[in-house]
Amino acid sequence: MKRLGSYKSTYVACFIGYGVQAIVNTFLPLLFLTFQDSYGIPLEQITLLVTINFLMQLSIDALSGKFVEKIGYRKTMIIAHAFAFIGLGLLAFLPDLLPSAFAGLLISVIVYSLGGGLLEVVVSPIVEACPSKNKETTMSLLHSFYCWGYVLVVGLSTLYFFLFGTDKWQILALVWAVVPLFNLIFNFFVPYPDEAKEKEAGMRVIQLLKSPVFILMFLMIMASGAGEQAISQWVPSIAESLGIGKTLADLLGPLTFALAMGLSRLLFALAGKKINLNAYMGISVILLICSYLLICLSPWPWLSLLGSALAGFSVSIMWPGVLSKAAVALPLGGASMYAILALGGDLGATVGPSLVGYAASFFDDDLKIGVAFGIVFPAILAICLFVSMALEWKKAKKEAELSKRDHTAE
Repeated sequence: MKRLGSYKSTYVACFIGYGVQAIVNTFLPLLFLTFQDSYGIPLEQITLLVTINFLMQLSIDALSGKFVEKIGYRKTMIIAHAFAFIGLGLLAFLPDLLPSAFAGLLISVIVYSLGGGLLEVVVSPIVEACPSKNKETTMSLLHSFYCWGYVLVVGLSTLYFFLFGTDKWQILALVWAVVPLFNLIFNFFVPYPDEAKEKEAGMRVIQLLKSPVFILMFLMIMASGAGEQAISQWVPSIAESLGIGKTLADLLGPLTFALAMGLSRLLFALAGKKINLNAYMGISVILLICSYLLICLSPWPWLSLLGSALAGFSVSIMWPGVLSKAAVALPLGGASMYAILALGGDLGATVGPSLVGYAASFFDDDLKIGVAFGIVFPAILAICLFVSMALEWKKAKKEAELSKRDHTAE
């Protein structure tokens, strides 16, 4: 089959892939009240769908590494988009066709969450494998597309509901299903880097787990996911404290957070080689700690909301930054490395908001105290980043000494 000539088309396919992941993670929660009213499904069952979506993606993170290495990146991308397309399509029909609307929703979520999980595992290593002048900035740009996808899904869906009403949500589900369908077809034609080599076995899981550097990267990405979601999951409550009402707060808070994340990743991508990744991550982790303190100590709700936006801006580089650092430190890590790192990030995303919630409930539902406990995550990030920079400096010094000896011997 004839391929498109430029790797730019491969990047576009990956960027859209992260947009697809944003669709499968973001669209359904916008319809919670609609499902409750239309089908009479208890809110507890409806929110369970988000948990199922997350657990399915978590399972894919844990189990898909060898699967991806066996069949290759292109086939995995196509399969992932097929699941996302079918799941979103089923979402528009199954709740009305089956005797149980909840069963229809559940089947749809399971199907498209398989696609979302595979995309999280496979998109980053594809971009890392493509030739580019600066892989770190490209990785940052890639991850910004999840943020822009989130903003577009929430913004355009809200506009659609305003113009046509929520009772026609099935049509919008089919519209969003067109995106993975398009990218499924597109991925047949884009070039993939060294397709023969990509199927070579990378490091085994046991080898990764024995590597101190990998353990350090795992801790960093877990702390990154925790630090991000500890604020992201509670930012609607922070926005609601402004007195703007729950519905508007549920939109304004997450959108502000996502826009700040996307902007930071875009700025780093546009800066190119002018900004050192370690320096950017170092400044960002300091700002992240400051953002937590701002949320905790601010006497004004609007300043707490500003602090949550600062958290989104500062935490944004951590996930793609860790992936870039892992790719350099462990070039033979393979798909298993990305899968386990994705698992670590998602585990952190579970622990972060849970810790904040439990701490807040223990202190009479005081969210500021809960966020104060969450400072442990950027603190862990700061320590791990310092250790990783020290190891990189030590490695560079050793390589320079060996190079000097070889030069002297000649």
